[in-house]
Amino acid sequence: MTDISSGSTHVDEAKIPVKPHLPKRLIGLMIIYTLAAISGLMAVNSISELSAMLCILTLMMILAIIGRQKAGLYLLRVYCVLQLLLYSVLPIIMYDPDNLVAGPTTFDFGFFQTVVADWVIYSVLIALGIIQVWISFNAKVKAWFKPRMNLNIMSS
Repeated sequence: MTDISSGSTHVDEAKIPVKPHLPKRLIGLMIIYTLAAISGLMAVNSISELSAMLCILTLMMILAIIGRQKAGLYLLRVYCVLQLLLYSVLPIIMYDPDNLVAGPTTFDFGFFQTVVADWVIYSVLIALGIIQVWISFNAKVKAWFKPRMNLNIMSS
Protein backbone atom coordinates (compact mmCIF):
# COMPACT_ATOMS: atom_id res chain seq x y z
CA MET A 1 0.00 0.00 0.00
CA THR A 2 1.43 3.40 -0.95
CA ASP A 3 0.78 6.54 1.03
CA ILE A 4 0.60 9.35 -1.52
CA SER A 5 0.94 12.23 0.96
CA SER A 6 4.28 11.08 2.38
CA GLY A 7 5.56 9.12 -0.60
CA SER A 8 6.50 6.11 1.54
CA THR A 9 5.41 2.52 1.14
CA HIS A 10 4.30 0.45 4.06
CA VAL A 11 2.86 -3.00 4.34
CA ASP A 12 -0.09 -3.81 6.52
CA GLU A 13 1.32 -6.14 9.16
CA ALA A 14 -1.96 -8.01 9.55
CA LYS A 15 -1.76 -9.23 5.94
CA ILE A 16 1.71 -10.78 6.21
CA PRO A 17 1.34 -14.52 6.83
CA VAL A 18 3.36 -15.76 9.79
CA LYS A 19 5.36 -18.84 8.93
CA PRO A 20 5.00 -21.45 11.70
CA HIS A 21 8.15 -22.84 13.24
CA LEU A 22 8.74 -26.08 15.08
CA PRO A 23 8.33 -25.33 18.82
CA LYS A 24 11.28 -26.16 21.06
CA ARG A 25 9.04 -28.12 23.44
CA LEU A 26 7.91 -30.33 20.59
CA ILE A 27 11.51 -30.83 19.47
CA GLY A 28 12.44 -32.01 22.98
CA LEU A 29 9.48 -34.37 23.13
CA MET A 30 10.31 -35.78 19.69
CA ILE A 31 13.94 -36.36 20.71
CA ILE A 32 12.81 -38.29 23.80
CA TYR A 33 10.34 -40.35 21.76
CA THR A 34 12.96 -41.05 19.09
CA LEU A 35 15.52 -42.24 21.64
CA ALA A 36 12.91 -44.40 23.38
CA ALA A 37 11.75 -45.95 20.10
CA ILE A 38 15.27 -46.64 18.86
CA SER A 39 16.31 -48.19 22.17
CA GLY A 40 13.14 -50.29 22.07
CA LEU A 41 13.99 -51.51 18.59
CA MET A 42 17.55 -52.31 19.65
CA ALA A 43 16.19 -54.45 22.50
CA VAL A 44 13.75 -56.27 20.20
CA ASN A 45 15.33 -59.64 21.03
CA SER A 46 14.21 -59.39 24.63
CA ILE A 47 10.77 -57.88 24.02
CA SER A 48 7.75 -58.97 22.03
CA GLU A 49 6.87 -58.15 18.45
CA LEU A 50 4.04 -55.94 19.71
CA SER A 51 6.56 -53.67 21.41
CA ALA A 52 8.58 -53.50 18.20
CA MET A 53 5.44 -52.48 16.31
CA LEU A 54 4.75 -49.74 18.87
CA CYS A 55 8.32 -48.47 18.45
CA ILE A 56 7.88 -48.37 14.66
CA LEU A 57 4.53 -46.58 15.09
CA THR A 58 6.25 -44.03 17.33
CA LEU A 59 8.90 -43.39 14.68
CA MET A 60 6.17 -42.98 12.03
CA MET A 61 4.41 -40.51 14.32
CA ILE A 62 7.64 -38.51 14.60
CA LEU A 63 7.97 -38.44 10.81
CA ALA A 64 4.36 -37.27 10.52
CA ILE A 65 5.08 -34.48 13.03
CA ILE A 66 8.14 -33.36 11.09
CA GLY A 67 6.03 -33.42 7.90
CA ARG A 68 3.41 -31.21 9.60
CA GLN A 69 0.70 -33.83 9.05
CA LYS A 70 -2.54 -33.35 10.97
CA ALA A 71 -2.54 -37.11 11.66
CA GLY A 72 0.76 -36.64 13.50
CA LEU A 73 -0.89 -34.14 15.84
CA TYR A 74 -3.77 -36.50 16.56
CA LEU A 75 -1.41 -39.45 17.08
CA LEU A 76 0.72 -37.36 19.44
CA ARG A 77 -2.29 -36.32 21.50
CA VAL A 78 -3.67 -39.86 21.75
CA TYR A 79 -0.19 -41.21 22.58
CA CYS A 80 0.29 -38.67 25.39
CA VAL A 81 -3.18 -39.12 26.88
CA LEU A 82 -2.83 -42.92 26.86
CA GLN A 83 0.57 -42.64 28.55
CA LEU A 84 -0.89 -40.39 31.26
CA LEU A 85 -3.75 -42.85 31.80
CA LEU A 86 -1.29 -45.73 32.10
CA TYR A 87 0.90 -43.79 34.54
CA SER A 88 -2.16 -42.89 36.61
CA VAL A 89 -3.37 -46.49 36.84
CA LEU A 90 0.13 -47.91 37.40
CA PRO A 91 -0.03 -47.77 41.24
CA ILE A 92 -3.24 -49.81 41.15
CA ILE A 93 -1.79 -52.31 38.69
CA MET A 94 1.44 -52.73 40.64
CA TYR A 95 -0.23 -53.03 44.06
CA ASP A 96 0.25 -56.54 45.42
CA PRO A 97 -1.07 -57.05 48.95
CA ASP A 98 0.65 -60.45 49.19
CA ASN A 99 4.10 -58.88 48.66
CA LEU A 100 4.19 -55.94 51.09
CA VAL A 101 7.60 -56.98 52.44
CA ALA A 102 9.35 -55.96 49.21
CA GLY A 103 10.25 -52.47 50.46
CA PRO A 104 11.38 -49.45 48.46
CA THR A 105 12.99 -49.61 45.03
CA THR A 106 16.78 -49.34 44.74
CA PHE A 107 18.25 -47.38 41.81
CA ASP A 108 21.78 -47.88 40.53
CA PHE A 109 23.29 -45.09 38.38
CA GLY A 110 26.91 -46.13 37.99
CA PHE A 111 28.60 -45.25 41.28
CA PHE A 112 25.46 -43.54 42.61
CA GLN A 113 23.01 -45.82 44.41
CA THR A 114 19.86 -44.63 46.11
CA VAL A 115 16.66 -45.99 47.58
CA VAL A 116 13.46 -44.37 46.35
CA ALA A 117 9.93 -44.93 47.60
CA ASP A 118 7.39 -46.17 45.06
CA TRP A 119 5.14 -43.13 45.51
CA VAL A 120 8.01 -40.88 44.38
CA ILE A 121 8.46 -42.93 41.20
CA TYR A 122 4.73 -42.83 40.47
CA SER A 123 4.60 -39.09 41.15
CA VAL A 124 7.46 -38.40 38.75
CA LEU A 125 5.88 -40.55 36.03
CA ILE A 126 2.50 -38.84 36.42
CA ALA A 127 4.18 -35.40 36.34
CA LEU A 128 6.03 -36.35 33.14
CA GLY A 129 2.74 -37.55 31.64
CA ILE A 130 1.06 -34.24 32.51
CA ILE A 131 3.92 -32.32 30.88
CA GLN A 132 3.60 -34.43 27.72
CA VAL A 133 -0.16 -33.80 27.53
CA TRP A 134 0.43 -30.07 28.10
CA ILE A 135 2.95 -29.96 25.26
CA SER A 136 0.73 -31.89 22.85
CA PHE A 137 -2.31 -29.64 23.49
CA ASN A 138 -0.32 -26.38 23.37
CA ALA A 139 -1.44 -23.72 20.85
CA LYS A 140 2.10 -23.27 19.48
CA VAL A 141 2.32 -27.00 18.77
CA LYS A 142 -1.05 -26.92 17.00
CA ALA A 143 0.10 -23.96 14.88
CA TRP A 144 2.98 -26.08 13.52
CA PHE A 145 0.65 -28.45 11.67
CA LYS A 146 -0.97 -27.64 8.33
CA PRO A 147 -4.60 -26.68 8.89
CA ARG A 148 -6.03 -28.25 5.72
CA MET A 149 -4.17 -31.54 5.62
CA ASN A 150 -5.92 -34.87 5.29
CA LEU A 151 -5.35 -37.70 7.77
CA ASN A 152 -3.21 -39.82 5.44
CA ILE A 153 0.21 -40.13 7.08
CA MET A 154 1.96 -41.12 3.85
CA SER A 155 0.73 -38.20 1.69
CA SER A 156 2.61 -34.93 1.38
